[in-house]
Amino acid sequence: MQDLKKRTKHFALDTIELCTRISKTTSGQILSKQLIRSATSIGANYREADMAHSKADFAAKISICLKEASETTYWLELLAESDLGPRDKLNALHDESIELTKILFTIRKNAKEKF
Repeated sequence: MQDLKKRTKHFALDTIELCTRISKTTSGQILSKQLIRSATSIGANYREADMAHSKADFAAKISICLKEASETTYWLELLAESDLGPRDKLNALHDESIELTKILFTIRKNAKEKF
C-alpha cells in the first residue's frame, strides 16, 4: 500500500506541474482546475481508504478513488484533444491514469470479494 500512496502523490504532483503549463485561456483554466481536483483526490481518498474503519468503508473509499481516476482520464483526454497543453506530458499522465484505474479496479474487486 505504501507504494501506491507514493505513486498517487507523485501523480498528483506531476498533474499540478502540468497544469502550470496549460494554456491560460478560459477553457484551459477551467479544465486545469477540474483536472487538479480529480487527480489530487485519487491520493487523498486512497489515504482515507488506508485508514478505513471496516472492509466496507475501505471498499467505498477505493470506489471513490476509482471514480476520480476515471474522471482524471477524461480531463486529460479533453486537454490533449483540445491542444491546450504539452502533448508529451498529457500522454504520460494519461497512461498513468489508465494504470492507476486498473490497479484501483483490481483492489476494489478483491475488496468486494472478501465480504
